[in-house]
Amino acid sequence: MAKKVGVSEATVSRVLNDKPGVSPATRQAVLSALDVLGYERPTQLRGERARLVGLVLPELQNPIFPAFAEVIGGALAQLGLTPVLCTQTKGGVSEADYVNLLLQQQVSGVVFAGGLYAQADAPHDHYRRLADRNIPVVLVNAAIEHLGFPAVSCDDAVAVEQAWRHLASLGHERIGLVLGPGDHMPSARKLAAARALGTSRTSTSPGPCSPSRAATRRPPGSSTGASPASSAPATPWRSARYGPPAARDLTFRPRSPSSATTTRPS
Repeated sequence: MAKKVGVSEATVSRVLNDKPGVSPATRQAVLSALDVLGYERPTQLRGERARLVGLVLPELQNPIFPAFAEVIGGALAQLGLTPVLCTQTKGGVSEADYVNLLLQQQVSGVVFAGGLYAQADAPHDHYRRLADRNIPVVLVNAAIEHLGFPAVSCDDAVAVEQAWRHLASLGHERIGLVLGPGDHMPSARKLAAARALGTSRTSTSPGPCSPSRAATRRPPGSSTGASPASSAPATPWRSARYGPPAARDLTFRPRSPSSATTTRPS
């Protein structure tokens, strides 16, 4: 093929792998030779999208993400689309690397169920590459505002209120809210909801997972005497990722040990 076009094998390789550094005329000449010689063009050079949809997950150890994969994958299959599971691992392939791989495969769309889009201070260039290519994207859970992708998420304020009132109905008065980093959007929404339940009696302390990232308050109408202690992990996938120490470190000291109950990690 290189001989037919009159270019080097390295130039042909760059064209076939969609690499930069080749003039439009030379690129077109190589592709024309490819067609004339009866070779099939690589997927990324066909000008059409494969019926593949990337499903990017932060992990599989937390059971919520296999559940997401099952439901989303089944829905895609019913539409004649094949899900491509991309699971991140510590020290392994990054979210941005997966996006590059999916773009090379000319996917028809990408679903992110948890990822860097939820963190304001994280890098987001790979999301912009998807937008620039007009790749449909759906995000699961709250995301930063400027990305412009549709997102499906629960009502964090209602979730916090329901959890708080449930614990209060059981007699718990000293309630901790375990959250993710300060730039994590779902955590920020939950913290705002917790504060809205009783701003004057809500306190926070930044730092690593311990009484850190925790909001503690007494529900309206609660007594000021001995109070059972409890914790509400409002960001379960992050709690699972950081491990049981995050819950063990959230420790309360009831005023009356004889009347106290404490929730413990299973």
